[in-house]
Formats: sequence, C-alpha cells, structure tokens
Amino acid sequence: MTEAELLFTHIMQCDFVDLYLSRKQRLDKNKSFQIAKVLRKRLKGEPLEYILGKTEFMGLEFKVNTDVFIPHPDTEILVETVIRLAKDYVFKDMDILDMGTGSGCIAVSLAKNLPYAKITATDISPKAIEIARQNSRLNNIIDRINFVVADLFDSDKLQVENYDFIVSNPPYIPSLEIQDLANEIQWQPQVALDGGEDGLCFYRRIIRSAPYYLKKDGYLVLEFGFNQRRTLEDILIKSRNFEIIDIVNDYNGIERVIVAKNNKNG
Repeated sequence: MTEAELLFTHIMQCDFVDLYLSRKQRLDKNKSFQIAKVLRKRLKGEPLEYILGKTEFMGLEFKVNTDVFIPHPDTEILVETVIRLAKDYVFKDMDILDMGTGSGCIAVSLAKNLPYAKITATDISPKAIEIARQNSRLNNIIDRINFVVADLFDSDKLQVENYDFIVSNPPYIPSLEIQDLANEIQWQPQVALDGGEDGLCFYRRIIRSAPYYLKKDGYLVLEFGFNQRRTLEDILIKSRNFEIIDIVNDYNGIERVIVAKNNKNG
C-alpha cells in the first residue's frame, strides 16, 4: 500500500478494500485532527512507521519505535535465503542465531516459516530486545525464540559449535556517510546504522568469531550494502574458515546477501 493508504486504513481502522468502499464518507473532526497531526510529523521527516508504531515484514505485523531500525523490504531476501537453505533440515531440529535482531523481524519471520527451528536472537540494546520480545508475542511464537542481550557473541548464553545458521543484517553505513543520509533514515537509531570507518566493522567481528559457534558446514548468511561485496568476500577468504556459496540479489537486482559455509576443522 502507499503511505496515504497506510495512513487512512490506520486512522479509519479498516482494511484496504473497505477504505475505497467508503471513500465518499466524510471524516469526523477527531479523525481529521489525527490525520493532520500525522502529516505535520511527516513534514518534519519522521518515518510513517514510527508515527503509526507498526510496519509489515514478510506478511507479518511488527511493532516499531525509535529504539529499533525499521525493517526494510530488502531484508526479506535474507530471510528467504535462510528458508531456502533450510529445506535440507525439514522435519529436523535446527539451531539459528540471529545477531543484532532489532525489532525481531528476522527471528520472528524465521520462526513462523521454520517450525522445527530453535532460534536465539541477540541485540546489544535491552530496549530493542524488549520490542523484539513483544513482536514474538504479537505473532504467537514467544516460546520459540530465546532473546539475549549481548554485543554480538559476548554472552555465556551462546553455545560454541551449536548453530546450523548464523544470520545477521548488521550496521553497514560508513560512519562519515551517516550525516548525509536522508532525514527519514537519521530518525533511526545510530547504533543500527553505524558500521565503522568503511561500514564493515561488524562483519569483521562476526566473521572472526562465527566459525567457533557454527557447526561444521553450518551457514553464515549476511546482508550487506551497495558495493561492499568484494571487500566482504576478501574478509571471508582471508579468514580461511569459510567457503563462499552464493551471492543473492535484492528485488532491484542489487547484490544484497552473501552465503558462506563454515569449513573450520576443530
């Protein structure tokens, strides 16, 4: 739906079809006031998702606020890639670690689509973990995900050589480029944007430690930014612990997800 449709279905508390069926209906003063209030916030650059307090991802509803990054449609490619790879685990238990879960959109979507998966979701922000926990409850999978406050692997609640998949959409914007981003993006938490000097700080940390937490032949699946593929591949190759399996494009044909298999021995 367009922003206008999202706004009006929210204010009118109706679905897309009913919105157009009632298009000649006059708005009462209260609803007119609510719409005007939202439009004033939008003019200041506040994202509509924060104003409405919710968004959609993988066909599911997620609560969002300024404590979490707004789920982006391109990240659905990351989730779909893991689901595709997980077809070999059908009817088998599998363990998935979602690093930097934010709103929980990745972990919750995987739990909804992979009923045999056990999922651990981490984030450095306790506030983000609380939102993610609320979203797991909202989507009726609260018992399927273990939420952990942690700076990447820095937690004794994570188990070595335990995970079939480590999946992450870490911050990947170079620090000096954040100030040039669109106003809407700058509303979002900087901790979810700032990827260090070249945008790849968190990738280096994840790739350094992931082999010790993945099972042999387990998968590392990472979303990355525009024009970062070559450097990311170099980091993986130099680690000598991963075999690059696939590069997956997003809906616009831009390279978006890298898949690597753990080949570390012992």
